[in-house]
Parts: sequence; C-alpha cells; structure tokens
Amino acid sequence: MANKKNTRAPFGSGTIRQRSDGRWEARVTTHYDSGTGKQMRRSVYGDTQADVRQKLTALTKDVDDGTYIEPSKLTVEQWLDIWVATYLGAIKPNTADKYASICKTHLKPSLGSSPLKSLSAHTIQSLYNELQKGDGIKKGLSPKTVKNIHGVLHKSFQQAVKLDYIRVNPCAAVELPRIVRKEIAPLNEDQMAAFLDAIQGHRWEMLYTVALFTGLRQGELLGLDWQSVDFERGTIHVSKQLQRNRSTGIYELVATKNNKGRIITPAPSILQILKDQRRNQLQWKFRAGEAWNDTQLVFTDELGNHLSAQTVYLHCKKIAAGIGLPNFRFHDLRHSYAVAALSSGDDIKTLQETLGHHTISFTLDTYAHVTEKMKKESAARMESFYRSIKNAV
Repeated sequence: MANKKNTRAPFGSGTIRQRSDGRWEARVTTHYDSGTGKQMRRSVYGDTQADVRQKLTALTKDVDDGTYIEPSKLTVEQWLDIWVATYLGAIKPNTADKYASICKTHLKPSLGSSPLKSLSAHTIQSLYNELQKGDGIKKGLSPKTVKNIHGVLHKSFQQAVKLDYIRVNPCAAVELPRIVRKEIAPLNEDQMAAFLDAIQGHRWEMLYTVALFTGLRQGELLGLDWQSVDFERGTIHVSKQLQRNRSTGIYELVATKNNKGRIITPAPSILQILKDQRRNQLQWKFRAGEAWNDTQLVFTDELGNHLSAQTVYLHCKKIAAGIGLPNFRFHDLRHSYAVAALSSGDDIKTLQETLGHHTISFTLDTYAHVTEKMKKESAARMESFYRSIKNAV
C-alpha cells in the first residue's frame, strides 16, 4: 500500500496577499498543534508589499532557526535577548555591547518576567522613577542615564511593533526626567596660550594642537589616516574613528559618531603642523626599518602603531592640571575650538558642519551662551550703525 502523501506545509512557508482594505498580509506556518495536528499560522501586516515581505523574511528566519516563540508567550526578557542577538548587527560593536549591558543590568531584572504583549507604560514609568530615585543602597541614576535606558527599551519595542509582536510601543507614553545640560568648560584665550606653552616639547604636542584648532573628537584624531589629508586642497576628510572594542579590548576603525563623514578646512598653520608630523613619521619609519607597522595613521608611536586613547587622555589631563585646570578633559579641547570659532566670526551652520553635529539645534543648545554674547555684540554694532545714520540726517 502506497504511503499517503504528506500535504502539510513546511514550517516557515508563507504567503502574501493584499486585503480588501488595501493593506498587505503575510501568513506563515509556524508549527503544528501537538494535540490536534492542526496547522498553526501567524499573520503579519503592512501598508506595502515590500514592508510585509521584510517582516515575512524576518519571521521565517526565526522559524527556520528554531528561535521563533509565539508573541502571546514572549516575555520581555525573551524578546530583549532576541533583539540583542538579531537586530543589532548594523550598529557599532561598542554601541551593541552598551545596549546589551543596559538590557542585562537595568531592564531584565525589573521587567524581564512581564509578558511582552501586556507590558504597560505605567510599569515602565515606575521603573524609570525608581532608577532615578535609587533605593537607599544604590545611588539614583542621572536623568541622562535614564534617558539612555529608555532609548534602548524604545528601540527594542519599536522592532517588536514592526514585527507585529505588539500593537503599540508602550514607551511612547512615558514621561522622561528633564536633563539639565552641564556647563561646558572651554579654555579662554589666556588658558589656550598657557596650554600651548605647557605642551611644547611633549611627544603629542602636535596631536593636542591639532585637536585644539580643529575640534576633532579624540577617536577621530587617533583614527585619522594620511589618505584623508589633502594638502593640495587644504582639507581633511573625517570619516572614521579609532575605538576600543569593549568585548575584545582590540582597537578598531569604525564610522564617525553619526555615521556621516565630513570635510573640514583647517587653518594653514594646522596643515603645516600635519606636514611636520608627516616628516617626523618618515624619520621614525627609516629608523624602525622592518619593525615599522605601516598603519597609515597620522598620529602613531615611533613604530607606526596606533596610540592608546586612555594614555592620550590621561596625559592631556595631567598637562591641564599643571596649568591649574584639574577638571579639564580632552573633549574640552573640542569645546574650546567651538567657542573660539564662534567668537572669531564663524556662523553656527559652518560650526555644525565642522564639528559633525547631527543637527544645528544641538550646536545651538551646546553653545547657547556664546551665541547670546554674539547677539549682544550684534545689537551693539547695529546701535552704532543706527546712530551714524541718524546723525547724518
């Protein structure tokens, strides 16, 4: 007797159709009921066929990999684990590690056992309030840290919404604590002169000088290569940064902070410093011989190896402390450049592009006190102009 043909659809198979209301639906076979043998299917929806096909691809992959869990049975902890393992591949390694750490330390202990589908905004709000307040043993977290935790949870739930695991993102209704922006501590002109005097003869004098007069971030300076420096055009292409991987401890070249390259035009004197650095490096290469590591980085040690971010940072702090600035950080060199640029007449849009800020509003917020000074100076100039015109009548 011939065996009966198995007509069951394979796990992970799916179909796409357009509904009568114009939306698109994909249906996927996820499993068979162990008691009844009934085919169990799940639907995902979207406004376009492409949107639904993307959801279908993600869903069938989970089914094929054996990682699929019915949304009604998913806990927050299970979903966070899936999200970390599956949906963070496109971001920088250190950022992915930071997200995973936030999930493990702050989110899973308090929310992990809650069913994903029934987690409420009120429960999330209570967690944020507790994190900020502290428990008497652990100090409360800063508003900025709470906002970062919220950002991770919001991103993970937004992905769950895209997959139709939940209907709405409960994080959308949460009220976040107000962040009071810290006062920046840029160097004034006298302090700049004192800093330049203090770094004379230091092994990283050129690096610190370029930092102070370009506004480049520390990672961008340490990751700058000679191919990105165009001496003929007088420009620098900033497209990557040197970053230490938190998991491996290995330094890697990754994209800039906003994943967006930019071209800056430094002062001619700064370009001359870079030429001097190039000349020094060629001498080091000659002396090192076969021991030379040809990284093509602008700022290296005498063997061509990249510099340690921590060491460069600590030396900068030590130098600043020596001129009476114990709380000064390497990043304050960037702030010092920004304030000097604005005070020298740069417009805010030019500064935003030079610094690589994502939005001009962030630049304005960060350097509001400088722009207020510029407004007063503008008013004084207009007053002088008004009086000259008025007296001529």
